[in-house]
Amino acid sequence: MEKTDLIIIGAGAAGLMAGVAAGELGLKTLLLERKHKPGRKLLMCGNARCNLTTNISKERMIQMLGEPVADFLTPALLAFSPADLQRWFAANGLRTIVKTGNKVYPHTERASDVLTLFSDLLREKKVSLATSAPVELVEKRADGFLIKTRNFSVESRYLLIATGGISYPKTGSVGDGQKWAETLGHSLEPYRPGLVGFEVDSAVLNNRVGELYEKVRVEVFHKNRLIGETRGVFEIEKWGIGGTAITDASRLISRQQISSPILHIYFDNGTHETIRPLRTRPIKEAMVTIGGVSRKEINPRTMQSNLCPKLYFAGEVMDVDGPTGGYNLQAAFATARLSIAHIGEQCGKGSFVPIEKKRPHGKDLKRGKTQNKTAPVRKKRTHKKRRQK
Repeated sequence: MEKTDLIIIGAGAAGLMAGVAAGELGLKTLLLERKHKPGRKLLMCGNARCNLTTNISKERMIQMLGEPVADFLTPALLAFSPADLQRWFAANGLRTIVKTGNKVYPHTERASDVLTLFSDLLREKKVSLATSAPVELVEKRADGFLIKTRNFSVESRYLLIATGGISYPKTGSVGDGQKWAETLGHSLEPYRPGLVGFEVDSAVLNNRVGELYEKVRVEVFHKNRLIGETRGVFEIEKWGIGGTAITDASRLISRQQISSPILHIYFDNGTHETIRPLRTRPIKEAMVTIGGVSRKEINPRTMQSNLCPKLYFAGEVMDVDGPTGGYNLQAAFATARLSIAHIGEQCGKGSFVPIEKKRPHGKDLKRGKTQNKTAPVRKKRTHKKRRQK
């Protein structure tokens, strides 16, 4: 039977970064993906432009994540910050640009180029990738793990689960990683949709479908108590309300499991309105999943299981999430590299080569035509009067 140092289950953002990082350290690694191609959800990120991270300090990112997630992700983000990620991409041949809202994209603004880079690096570093290989059995052995797929079995000293959440199941995120974690002794936090729109009373939508406001502030209340504030886009769709300010509000509501939230929406002309959402849209439409493998059972300094030696986690398979705007990809990449760093140490492979300290986006920082500019407010042509309170 084939034996290897490391098996990574899941070739999404976290799994791909983990695979490349393992190759950087010279670990004999096999990356397994249930779909016929890797990175399916990565290709959708940022409307296929791939919002890689946010161009802010690691301290600011930790603050924006908020508790209880921030404390858990702090070691990973200190080890691999947003600036480090941009330098890493540049060092590997993909320059980045910063757009409105400090959002960082590949300079081509094509998610497919990010996936191509990861695929090329896996080949270059001789990391094996098996697609159409859904895992059917994970078994703990004294010296590691036995992994069985539909067509083959393999033994590994270490196992990293990076299968993502359960949103967008057509991309391969179906909760199998959480299932394997559970068979290895872990408990799961209940799933809730994060970063998703709301269904609302039909009166809110009346003659307003298509309205979009680029800059609003949303205060989220529960029983006369302010639980958080978001800023960004507010959009009225045929199914309800969305936009970045609204989806970020949904994360606050789902994280605190609030059943009857109230949204106070403030427009840049000084008016405001109050909306009482009926419910969030289904979790399959959410950009991220809240819930998954419990953080309490994972060492945040290594991403290793506290319950099952040599088992590691990275990305959204864990109960971690962030706001929209590159936070979740940054968390996936950072936790992946932190886990591989510790596995490399255990295997005597040393540490990562330091990335050159230079401007993370280099000369391309000035080439982003829309950088630091705000897109104009677009409104439905037949719009007569905004509902006000």
